[in-house]
Amino acid sequence: MKTVKTILGVLVLALMLATVSCKDAKKEDSTTKTEQSEKKGKEHTSDYVCPMHCEGSGSDAEGECPKCGMDYKKNKEHNANGHKH
Repeated sequence: MKTVKTILGVLVLALMLATVSCKDAKKEDSTTKTEQSEKKGKEHTSDYVCPMHCEGSGSDAEGECPKCGMDYKKNKEHNANGHKH
């Protein structure tokens, strides 16, 4: 009887841990989607962007970020005239 109680206790504990860990995973997914949908600033939409995406950085020509001094990189997701090149 003592063994049955121990096994049931372990199963209940495992179920509780699994439930809590699943809730945390859902929160991370929604945060990631929100961050991706907020990529609207110049630092995300320009033809050339700072690798650090410093606020207000980004340009249509090569150069360097005025905030951190890193060289701009070509933005692979840049949409010119409504379509990708």
